[in-house]
Amino acid sequence: MKLHPMIAALRKHKAGVVLIALQIALTLAIVCNAIFIIGQRVDRVNRLTGLDESNLFLVSQQWVGAPSADTPDGVAKLDAMQKEDLAALRNLPGVASVTPINSIPLLNSSWNGALSTKPNTQFSDKGQNVRTSYYFTDENALSTLGLRLVAGRNFTAADIQNHGVRDQFTNAIVIVTKALADKLYPKGDAVGKVIYVDGSSSPSTIVGVVERLQVPGTGTWTNSFVWNTTLIPVRLDANFARYAVRTKPGQLEATMRAATPTLYQVNPLRVLDDDSVRSFGDIRTKAYRADVGMAILMGVICLVLLSVTAAGIVGLTSFWVGQRHRQIGVRRALGARKVDILHYFQLENLLIAGCGALIGIGMAVGLNLALMRYYEMDRLPMLYTVVGVVAVLVLGQCAVFVPARRASNVPPVTATRAA
Repeated sequence: MKLHPMIAALRKHKAGVVLIALQIALTLAIVCNAIFIIGQRVDRVNRLTGLDESNLFLVSQQWVGAPSADTPDGVAKLDAMQKEDLAALRNLPGVASVTPINSIPLLNSSWNGALSTKPNTQFSDKGQNVRTSYYFTDENALSTLGLRLVAGRNFTAADIQNHGVRDQFTNAIVIVTKALADKLYPKGDAVGKVIYVDGSSSPSTIVGVVERLQVPGTGTWTNSFVWNTTLIPVRLDANFARYAVRTKPGQLEATMRAATPTLYQVNPLRVLDDDSVRSFGDIRTKAYRADVGMAILMGVICLVLLSVTAAGIVGLTSFWVGQRHRQIGVRRALGARKVDILHYFQLENLLIAGCGALIGIGMAVGLNLALMRYYEMDRLPMLYTVVGVVAVLVLGQCAVFVPARRASNVPPVTATRAA
């Protein structure tokens, strides 16, 4: 089938051809980037935290009229209050393990810093620091959170210290994740090696490595260090405290209900509201609510754009078929088969859609560059563009099939009718 007569026919309908081509281009540009955003959100929502997430909940509470954490006497009193809470929670019938902790993955409350293999490094020293998030906890952290130790040892009760939340301190030992250990010591021999916390001149020794533990933050700013976490054997003492609690199987709901009255019995001068005791499932749902909403919104936008584009192709092709009834009849009278007419309109649509797709590739790349600049989005992989091109071409062929089939059924006798 020759393209010259087809191009000549399209020139008579320049406005319609340009509008459909631009609509296809715009759809391709938006859909490619939207699908990429959906993929990123889905990956973020489904990524593993490193925790055993079942039978785990978090208690966040604040004392009323608590001693000041700025004096040694106040710190000692706060630590004694925290120990009383931990003992009370451990004595609950459904509890398997409890640990004090400043935060947990997905909580979006983090203490961030940097580790280095050299002393006195500044955070701005590129290549010498590895960014990390800190978890301050005790020897029960691994069993409570369900972390898997892959090298070295766990903390012991003798390793645990306590400090005021604003105190300056450097701990002698730490446990790091495998991702962080591999960045600090790529040869895989991090256990027993020395690191320096936040530019300190005092060394800390890595005594253990856990397989995986996600940082508390869920924003895109954490993407570069999402698995780089450090466990520090310290109970932080302040006018607030958090406790991670692992229950026995099937005891989660009952233990969560019992936690609040139990803590009030220990000390009624505290604040525990409806959001203070939350299962990790609830924390995960809340942390990724915006990502799920964004994925759904992008999905709806894609469906609307594709539907509008398909409707535009159907409408324009149907209009052209109505205008060309007599021409189609002439071709049928001269020997053209139904399949020839069908193929003509399909090829015509493919030509328009192909031109629109070429424009759309440039628009997709341009839109992605703008999103990278203003919204910290990653670069759009070429695979998404290729798949998008194939999708709009297939969509065009499917949309044009019905009016093209109707055109192929025009009888040859139409050629004898007056215009």
